[in-house]
Amino acid sequence: MKVTFYGTRGSLATPGEGTVRYGGNTSCVAVWGEGGSLLVLDAGTGIRALGEAVERGLGRVDILLTHLHMDHIQGLGFFDPLFWPDLEVHLWGPSSTTLNLHTRLSRYLSPPLFPVRLRDLPCNLTLHDVVEERRFSPPGFEVEAGLVCHPGPTVGYRIEEAGRVLCYLPDHEPLLGTSELPASRRWIPGLALAEGADLLIHDAQYSDDEYPDYVGWGHSSTSAALAFAEAAGVGQLVPFHHDPWHTDAILDEMYCGLQSSRELPFAITPASEGQSIQVG
Repeated sequence: MKVTFYGTRGSLATPGEGTVRYGGNTSCVAVWGEGGSLLVLDAGTGIRALGEAVERGLGRVDILLTHLHMDHIQGLGFFDPLFWPDLEVHLWGPSSTTLNLHTRLSRYLSPPLFPVRLRDLPCNLTLHDVVEERRFSPPGFEVEAGLVCHPGPTVGYRIEEAGRVLCYLPDHEPLLGTSELPASRRWIPGLALAEGADLLIHDAQYSDDEYPDYVGWGHSSTSAALAFAEAAGVGQLVPFHHDPWHTDAILDEMYCGLQSSRELPFAITPASEGQSIQVG
């Protein structure tokens, strides 16, 4: 299982530097299976570049949406494979208490927000409500979805292939304003999805100093991401969903400080666009 980052939610170039090293696109991660199958995690602006990298001849693509906030779906209509008539596409995501995924997503993929309606896409498209189908098996993978702590219906994913486990929790606030995780593990949202994962991709939008001003926004501090990863017993943590107002220099300082602050039982690799990680 290989993970490649196409959108990390963004960062700003450090003044005086002409490039952005962590990335300027919103959330999108590609997961390639050993047999060549493809899972796409979220459909932010990074999915456009992923679409250019997908070769014709692929029979099926599964797109797993965590939720329908704009930064996670705004690239969907620009994903070239959706316009291939010979491609089977399965689109997974959460319904609400009153509307299914198709109805919710059609509000974006329709005029005046987008010129092409969801129903008019030429690919062979099937939509699935993951709140009803919590466990499913795209080719080569076993996937479990579960609700996490973020405004609106939001899920995270646990993905398994050949004994290797990836957990994807890009928008998640496990502490919710407290200073430490609950003593009882059963009250830690998302923990069952992440437990024992070889690779955990987790929200780490705010520094510890910033977080108190954003309690309840559904995003994690760096310390909360560390505490969650340690409680889950993961092998590697990838801090994700960078704050778009953080420069590369700010992110460097945040993560260099994390690496040297204390000894941790897992590696820390902050997400950057174009980066690939072999799981396990």
